[in-house]
Amino acid sequence: MTPPVFLVEPAALVGAAHGATVRLDGPEGRHAVTVRRLAVGEAVSLVDGEGRRVQGRVATVVGKQSLEVEVDAVIDEPAPPLRFVAVQALPKGDRGELAVELLTEVGIDEIVPWAAENCVTQWRGERAAKSRQRWVDAARAAGKQSRRSRFPTLAPLANSTYVAERLAAADLALVLHEDAPHGIGDLVLPSRGEVVVVIGPEGGITAAELATFAEAGGRPSRLGSSVLRTSSAGIAAVAALSARTTRWNPSWEDDRHE
Repeated sequence: MTPPVFLVEPAALVGAAHGATVRLDGPEGRHAVTVRRLAVGEAVSLVDGEGRRVQGRVATVVGKQSLEVEVDAVIDEPAPPLRFVAVQALPKGDRGELAVELLTEVGIDEIVPWAAENCVTQWRGERAAKSRQRWVDAARAAGKQSRRSRFPTLAPLANSTYVAERLAAADLALVLHEDAPHGIGDLVLPSRGEVVVVIGPEGGITAAELATFAEAGGRPSRLGSSVLRTSSAGIAAVAALSARTTRWNPSWEDDRHE
């Protein structure tokens, strides 16, 4: 089993090198000591969420609040040449956090919460800040669970005008829709740049939103014969696309030119 992952501030890993020690404290340190009950000699992985990973072993346990990790190796993961951005319409209940968890586990680079016209849930006032924080927390937890060193960024709540701007700037812009004439597997992917995927709400994307996105370059695309929930459509789309890139298939860049 791979070592547990703990998230630290980027500054904590600056200058980390083999043989040095890094302190893990705060909520993550308490979790490591009191929940995971890590002991001296156990392997751990510390990440900063920005691509740096420190692999090491517990050198000292300090009370119930923190521990010291002796560094075995420092690994810097470069940003992927092809970024995936999910524009996720706000789902009902806790399905928003579920969507964020699944997208994070499958390797999404950025999540844009979108207040679509047919969204039942709305983020307003104090609720907006709390709801967004739940998404941030879900992404962090899923990033650690899936052993990522580079966590997805969470954009501010977006309206359809902003979504159209992101689609226009993308190297490939997709809008998931069950009535689209072409499947997601028919698309030619760029080797680098940014792919933006729009996932609509439970009530569907309106005709006006589809028209706006199409004008911005968004290509309606369907996943298959089944209509997925908004909380699961994103992971299905990103997985299908990732399987055709070097992120999941190192030989893809050669195969695509055959």
